[in-house]
Amino acid sequence: MSDDQQQPPEDYTEQPPAAPEVPDEANEQPPALEQPPATDTQATDGQIPGAEKKVLAGILAIIFGCLGVHKFVLGYQKEGIIMIAVSIAGMALSFLCIPIFATTAMSVIGLVEGIMYLTKSDEEFVNTYIANKKPWF
Repeated sequence: MSDDQQQPPEDYTEQPPAAPEVPDEANEQPPALEQPPATDTQATDGQIPGAEKKVLAGILAIIFGCLGVHKFVLGYQKEGIIMIAVSIAGMALSFLCIPIFATTAMSVIGLVEGIMYLTKSDEEFVNTYIANKKPWF
């Protein structure tokens, strides 16, 4: 036996055996499952559209209820103007002591509505105040 047959050349590096070739169909990944399209009651991020107004409207109703700010947030301009007008008229005529009850009533309405907004589920809130446009209570 000669040295040439037993020893590989010095610059030779041994290569691992090549992987057997597999047909292209076997290499293809199965198609990904498609998500059903989002409905109009569900946003793509999982939150119901309009539900983001719930907490803001609830807190504003509790804090600034007599001014009707929460009504404007929900898109009820007419009801918001009524609440702020009654409150301002009540404050302006408070020297008679009777109109102060108007401002107090608007504050109580705001407090009750704020609690109602915050205690409803997102879906119930959207159905009641965004979709069906229920302006009072």
